[in-house]
Amino acid sequence: MEFFTRSWTAMRAAVAALPDDAFALPSGCTGWLVRDLVCHLVIDAQDVLITLVTPSDAEPTVDADGYWTLVDPPTGDDPLDALIPRLAAAYGDPALLKFHLDDVGSAAGRAASLADPAARVATQDMVLTAGDFLSAYVLEWTLHHLDLVAHLPAGSAGPPADALAACRAALQRIAGVTFPDSFSDTDALLVGTGRRPPTDAETAALGAVADRLPFAVG
Repeated sequence: MEFFTRSWTAMRAAVAALPDDAFALPSGCTGWLVRDLVCHLVIDAQDVLITLVTPSDAEPTVDADGYWTLVDPPTGDDPLDALIPRLAAAYGDPALLKFHLDDVGSAAGRAASLADPAARVATQDMVLTAGDFLSAYVLEWTLHHLDLVAHLPAGSAGPPADALAACRAALQRIAGVTFPDSFSDTDALLVGTGRRPPTDAETAALGAVADRLPFAVG
């Protein structure tokens, strides 16, 4: 729950600090501009709100790690992925997109802080505790925070260090691998999820794991 709040707050602060011209820059999500990514975050915030008010009496079927599965890397053919750029363009003024994220995002943050971690919620044909659901979303926020700053000037605020470490550990559990100690947490996440290719030295350090990359989660 604490990681959720900190990672989401850091993400929203980073978006709020963006100058208007940054919204037209590419993001770390292939084919998406920064404005497209921010529009996707609005939908993510809506998902958090919807899930937290969708209670279930059933026993949990997954935990925080089990919420994620390894999937084929995105191709851009998914209808929702294709819709995002059109929605983002419809905002026109980046200030409107910032306002919508702050409005819905603040509500999602408040709902998360008020949620009972032990309460069971349902989403995507899964049942899990609210605490596990919010913990699972830390991986979403952290990866997309890296996407947000991927092409911004050096020194742009990235995800909290402890969230990066927690997400590296989560990705290792989900994929059933261990990244070499020589990899920083950021590099493990970027290389591990295919956001950048490994260098020759990193490929050598990865060994057999390199043949399984990337680990796309969805």
